[in-house]
Amino acid sequence: MAEAERIEPGLHLVAVPIGAARDITLRALDILAGADVLAAEDTRSLRRLMEIHGIAPGDRPILAYHDHNGPAVRPRLLAALREGKSVAYMSEAGTPLVADPGFQLGVEARAEGLTVRAAPGASAVLAALCVAGLPTDRFLFAGFLPPKSAARRAALAELGAAPATLVLYESPKRLAALLRDAAEVLGPREAAVCRELTKRFEEVRRGTLDALAAAYAAETPKGEIVVVIDRAAPATLDAAALEAALAAAMETESLKSAVKTVSETHGIARNLVYETALRMKDRT
Repeated sequence: MAEAERIEPGLHLVAVPIGAARDITLRALDILAGADVLAAEDTRSLRRLMEIHGIAPGDRPILAYHDHNGPAVRPRLLAALREGKSVAYMSEAGTPLVADPGFQLGVEARAEGLTVRAAPGASAVLAALCVAGLPTDRFLFAGFLPPKSAARRAALAELGAAPATLVLYESPKRLAALLRDAAEVLGPREAAVCRELTKRFEEVRRGTLDALAAAYAAETPKGEIVVVIDRAAPATLDAAALEAALAAAMETESLKSAVKTVSETHGIARNLVYETALRMKDRT
C-alpha cells in the first residue's frame, strides 16, 4: 500500500469493529496507518485488525492501555501528545470511552488543552438499537449494572423511571439474573437480548422480560451481550385505583398471585404493586 500520510497531532479515539473486520471505516484505516503512537485496550486485537487490512506497524510503539495499567501508561501517552505527536487509541471492540478504560485518558488530555478527536464507527449500542425492534427516538445507555442483585435492583428502579429505551451491557453468566431482576422491578416490558452482533452466530431474541428471564434461566449463552428494554408504559392507575384493583384481585387470589395479575394487567412494575399490597395488608 502507498506510504501513509502523517496524521495531525492530537489524541484520536478510533472506533473499531465489534465483529466483522470489514466494518472499519476508511478514516480509521488512515489513522491506524499514519499515527505516531498506537494504544489499545487489547494490542493483540489491534495487531490482528491491522494485519487483516494490510497495515504494517513499522517501528511505531504499540502500547497496551487498560484498567490495570492506566496510571502507569497514561503519562507516556500524554507526553507523546505534548511533543506534538498523533496518538491513536482503540478499545478492544467498538467505540472508545463507551464502557471502556480510555475515559480518563481523554479527560486528562482535554484538561491539558491537548486536541482530542473522534473517528466514529462501530458501536454495540447503536447496532443493538437497530435490530431490537424497540423505540429509538430516545434511549439511555447504562453500561454494566452492579453484579450484586440488591444494587442491581436499585439501579433498575432508578433507570426504570426514565422515559427512554434502556440499553445495557451484561456478561453471559449474569444475564439470567439481570433479566429476572428487571422483570421484577420494571414489570411486563418488551425487551430484546442481542448477542454476538455482526459476528457469525449473531442472535436477537425478543419477548417480555418475564419470558426472556424464563428462557435464559435454563441456559448460559456465549459471547458479547446487549440488553435493550422498552420504556415504561404511561401510568394507567392512580393510587386509589391501584388499591381497588388489588383488593378485587385478593378476594380470589393470594397476595403474590394478585400482585402478578395487577402488574401484568395494568403494566405497572411488580415491585410497586407489591409494596402497595403490603401497605394494604398492614392496614387490615
